[in-house]
Amino acid sequence: MSVKPFSAPLPAAPEPHPHVAYKGYTVPLLSRRAVVGGGVAASLAGGQVFAAPHTHVLGHLPPPTPAAPLHAPALTGKARPTPPLVMLDPGHGGKDPGAIGFSGTYEKHVAEAAAAELARQLMATGRYRVAMTRTSDRFIPLDGRVELAQKHGASLFISMHADALHNASVRGASVYTHSHGASDSQTAALARTENDADRFGGPLVQGASPEVQQILASLVTEEARRGSLHMANAVVSSFRSRINLLPHPQRHAAFAVLKSAQIPSVLVEMGFMSNRLDEAALRQAGHRAMVAGAMCTAVNRYFASAGVGLAG
Repeated sequence: MSVKPFSAPLPAAPEPHPHVAYKGYTVPLLSRRAVVGGGVAASLAGGQVFAAPHTHVLGHLPPPTPAAPLHAPALTGKARPTPPLVMLDPGHGGKDPGAIGFSGTYEKHVAEAAAAELARQLMATGRYRVAMTRTSDRFIPLDGRVELAQKHGASLFISMHADALHNASVRGASVYTHSHGASDSQTAALARTENDADRFGGPLVQGASPEVQQILASLVTEEARRGSLHMANAVVSSFRSRINLLPHPQRHAAFAVLKSAQIPSVLVEMGFMSNRLDEAALRQAGHRAMVAGAMCTAVNRYFASAGVGLAG
């Protein structure tokens, strides 16, 4: 699922204008281009117009009248603000398949399909600009995903996943924000798995050490931290009536992909590929559309309450 001279024929020689009867007169039948000035009958036929007798035809123009002075257009109201940009990040990709479900479903494909559907729904609102870290099956290092969001000047970053857990009975969606420590052991293990994704990039792609990650996390502004929590709240609220959720679905850990210093960022687990029911649901386009719809509602709520430059 991805998003990315001719020569005109020579004109034929002009034919003599045919004549027709019009209100007792014999007048030429002219093309639109040949008619200048007033006195044109409203009737159109095959791209042509009937010219009344007092219509001016090229070659018989009256003396030109002086042009009226030009005036700058009046300004009415304020210019509409630029719509905020939402950066969607389908997890994994390329040589990194992510989690693999019982029936062989790759997380990277589910994440890309769901992100593309969310992008479509967000664009349909007319309120946002939307970009994606990837629109094809390719590998992007974790740091590269953060850099893309910063380069585009994103107002919100959403990383979309469907990972696996050791306990196959666990199912349901959840949302995560960045923090020095983890909210629980399950989330800590999930963050370690996610942060290890750069190993697929080979020796040229090295993730930051835990010490460096802690320094980077300390640079996250309080405003970005509050925005991330606010978006996480909106996701849980929007999912609650439509999508099955984990107990205590709002969690936190030191996810490397959420370390942007300036951009509110969340990671959404749409379900777990380690659970047969979650995998089966995420394979269905209808279920992914429902997840995307809930996330679109969450984005609307986030920007509406945050008051961030919405157009329309």
